[in-house]
Amino acid sequence: MKNIVLLTVLVLLFLPSFTPVKRKEVKIRTVVIDAGHGGKDTGCNGNSAKEKDVALKVALQLGSLIEENLSDVNVIYTRKNDTFVELIDRAGIANKNHADLFISIHCNSGPSAAFGTETYTMGLHKTTSNLSVAQRENSVILQEENYKEKYNGFNPSSPQSHILFSLYQSAYIDNSLRFAQKVEQQFKHKVGRSSRGVKQAGFLVLWKSAMPSALIEIGFLTNPKEEVFLNDKTNQTYMASGIYRAFKEYKQELEAMN
Repeated sequence: MKNIVLLTVLVLLFLPSFTPVKRKEVKIRTVVIDAGHGGKDTGCNGNSAKEKDVALKVALQLGSLIEENLSDVNVIYTRKNDTFVELIDRAGIANKNHADLFISIHCNSGPSAAFGTETYTMGLHKTTSNLSVAQRENSVILQEENYKEKYNGFNPSSPQSHILFSLYQSAYIDNSLRFAQKVEQQFKHKVGRSSRGVKQAGFLVLWKSAMPSALIEIGFLTNPKEEVFLNDKTNQTYMASGIYRAFKEYKQELEAMN
C-alpha cells in the first residue's frame, strides 16, 4: 500500500502541469448578405418578376434591419444594385472580410404548382429535387469566362461534380444547419409560409466560404400566387424580417455559450 502511495506521489510530482484549453469566444460581428444573380444573369423568372430583382430587395431590407437593430454587427453586401458578380467572388468577399455568417438569398423555380420556402446548406443532396436546385443555381457559371479553370473543371450538369463539391464546408455544417433551421422556423411559424424544410446540396456559391453559410430559397416565382406574394413590397419586408429574427436568435444563442 505504501509503495502505491509513493508511486502516486512521484507520478504527480513529475507530470507536466496541465492547463485546460479555454474555448474560443464566439462573436457574430460580420455578416455577408448575398443577393442571388444580378446583371446579365436574371435567375429564374415569373410572369413579370425576376429573381435578381426580388432577391436584391429582400437582401437590402434584411441588411437594413440588422444595421438598425444590431449595432455591433457589420453588414457587407456582395451587391447593392443590378450588377453581375461571379459565384467564386461572392465567397471571396465573405472570406476577405472574415465574415461570421454568409447568407445567400434566392427565388426558386419549378412546376407551377410548386410552392414554399426551403433553406440549403452545403452538403450531399439526398434527392433528385435537391440536385436539380443546385444544378440550376450553379449553371450561372456558364455565363462566366474561363469557368472550368476557376472551378477546377466543375460541370454544373454533372451529378458527380456536385457530389465532390458537397464534401466542402464540413467544418461549419453544425452552425450552418443551426441557422438554416431557425430561418425555416421563422418562415413557418411567424411569417405563415409553407416550409419545405432544411436541405443540403452542392452549391458553388457556398463552396469556398470559410464560415457557416446558407442559401435561402424564399419561394417559387414559377408559381403565379407565390410570384404575386414575393413581388409585393410588404411581403418582401415580412420575408426579410423572418431572416433577421433567425439571425438575431442565432447570434444570441451562440454568444450565450461563451
